[in-house]
Amino acid sequence: MQTRIAPPFADSAAGQDAEAILRRCVHCGFCLATCPTYQLTGNELDSPRGRIYLIKQLLEGQPVGAQTRHHLDRCLTCRACETTCPSGVDYHRLADIGRHWLEAQQPRPLAERFRRGLLKRLLRNRPLFAGTVALGRLARPLLPGLTASLPARGNTRRPAAAEGLERWLILEGCVQPSLAPSINAAAARVLAACGIALEPVRGCCGAVAWHLNDAERGRADMRRLVEACAAGLDRGAAGIVSSASGCGATVADYGKLLADEPCAHSAQRVAAGTRDLAELVSERLDRLLPRLAPPAEPRLAFHAPCSLQHGLRRRPLVERMLERLGYVLLPVADSHLCCGSAGTYSILQPALARQLRNDKLAKLEAGQPPAIATANIGCQTHLQAGTDTPVRHWIELVAERLR
Repeated sequence: MQTRIAPPFADSAAGQDAEAILRRCVHCGFCLATCPTYQLTGNELDSPRGRIYLIKQLLEGQPVGAQTRHHLDRCLTCRACETTCPSGVDYHRLADIGRHWLEAQQPRPLAERFRRGLLKRLLRNRPLFAGTVALGRLARPLLPGLTASLPARGNTRRPAAAEGLERWLILEGCVQPSLAPSINAAAARVLAACGIALEPVRGCCGAVAWHLNDAERGRADMRRLVEACAAGLDRGAAGIVSSASGCGATVADYGKLLADEPCAHSAQRVAAGTRDLAELVSERLDRLLPRLAPPAEPRLAFHAPCSLQHGLRRRPLVERMLERLGYVLLPVADSHLCCGSAGTYSILQPALARQLRNDKLAKLEAGQPPAIATANIGCQTHLQAGTDTPVRHWIELVAERLR
C-alpha cells in the first residue's frame, strides 16, 4: 500500500511503525471473513481493510470526522484478522496508533469524555470497583437483570504456605479480584499440587486506559506493573503467570509499548517472563493428574477468548490440556469469532456486543453443555449475562476435582 504519512507524525516512532504496517497490507480481503463486526453489518468500513483505509487517510492528513471515529470505535480489536492475514499486518498496533492520533487531533464531545473517564476511574480503582460490585451483589434479589453478569464469589480458599515450592508471581488484575476472587484462589490450589507457590502482584496491566485511547494513563499503569513484577523477579520468583488472557496479551506487548521508556529493559524482561496459566499447568500435568478425581460431568463447551487465541496464540494448547484432563469438548461453530466483551466494548457498544454474545451463546450451547469454560474474566461475565448455563474459568473446574 502506497503511503504519504503527513508531518510531523511521519518523523515519530509511531508514524514510522504505522507506515511500515500500512505497506504490508495488500488489500487481499481475507480479513473480511473473520471480522465479527463486518459479519454483522456488511459494511466495508466495519472491516479491518476498511479501517486501514480510514487510518491511512487520517495519518496522511486528509480531512476526517465523525465517520472515522464511529468505525474505529466499533472495532473490537479482537485480532482475528491478524490470525487470518497472509501478509502479517500488525493490525492491532495500527488501530492503536490511529485511535490515539485521532483522539489527540479531535477530542470527543464532553459527554463521551465524561463517560470514558468514569470507566477509567471505576475499573482501574480497585477499592472503588470492589465497593460497586459489593453493592451489585446486595441488589441482586431486587435487580436480577442488571446484576446477572456478576459471578458468585466461589471458593476463595488458598493453600497454606509450604516450604520448598517453586515461587511464581501471579497478576491479580484490576477487576478480577472483585468479580471472581475464586479464579486466582483456584489457580493457587491447582499449582500448589504441581509444586508451585504463588505470590500476588497488584495493579492494572494498562489495557483499560490504553484501549480507551488514554496512552498516558495506560503507560503509567504499565510502568507500575513492570516495576512490581521486576522487583518480584529480583527476589527470586521463577516467572509471572496470568490467569486472565486479556491481561496476558497486553503484558506480552510491553516490549513494544514501552520501548522508548526508561523501563524498556525491565518491560522486555517482564513480557518474556509472563506465561498464561494454561502453559504452566500443561507443563506439569503428569504431576497433577494423579491428584485429580474424574470430572463429574466431562462434557464441556470451551470458549476461547480472542486474547488467548489471536493475541497469545495459545488456543490449541488449552484445548489439548482440557482433553488430557478428561473433558470431552463439544464442537463450537465459528469459534474464532469474538463474543463481544472486548474490555469496555460491551459497555460502549452494547447493541453490537449483545448481537455477538447471542450468536456466540447459540453456538456454545448447541450441544447442550452442562457448563461453558473460558479463560478470561471479561468473556466470562459478558457471556454469563446472557445465559443460565454456568460460565466458569477452566481452572475453577480443575480445582474442584482436587482430591
